[in-house]
Amino acid sequence: MDDARILSLIKNRKTKEQGFRELVCSTKERLYWQIRRMVFSHEDADDLLQEVYIKVFRNISSFKGDSSLTTWIYRIAHNETINFLNSKAAQKSLASVGLELLTEEKLAHNSNIDSETIKRLMGKAIATLPDKQRAVFVMRYYDNVPFKEMEQIMQTTESALKTSYHIAEKKIKEILASYELNF
Repeated sequence: MDDARILSLIKNRKTKEQGFRELVCSTKERLYWQIRRMVFSHEDADDLLQEVYIKVFRNISSFKGDSSLTTWIYRIAHNETINFLNSKAAQKSLASVGLELLTEEKLAHNSNIDSETIKRLMGKAIATLPDKQRAVFVMRYYDNVPFKEMEQIMQTTESALKTSYHIAEKKIKEILASYELNF
């Protein structure tokens, strides 16, 4: 995605719709999975993704270009997801959650345990993390988002993000170790 090209299309009344289509097409899959790994539900992820794009559409004129367009959208998605999780947690506690795909390499050395069991246990471990720590873990572990980019998305320091990730990783490893799974 070329930010300058998409922004010029969006700013032109005649090509605004085309610009938004290109923006959505170039970001929707990555954004969907980022949200989905945080909320664990397809329906909630779809709803949140729509909310994110509505906010992007309404606020694109306030985009200053201090970061990449993708980073700006990721920040909106992160904030929307955290707000959603906080509101959901206020309504009821997260009891059981699932987990999306683990990489094949992680599953390969544990042939005595099926992948569905590992997904379930990993999901439970991730669900125990505080929201912001979970967000950092998911972005780094699943999407391999660089800490520098996360710094802009989450508006905190790189060292704080690294610390948060390593604490989350340690907690998850401890939980999985209690099930005799080593990652």
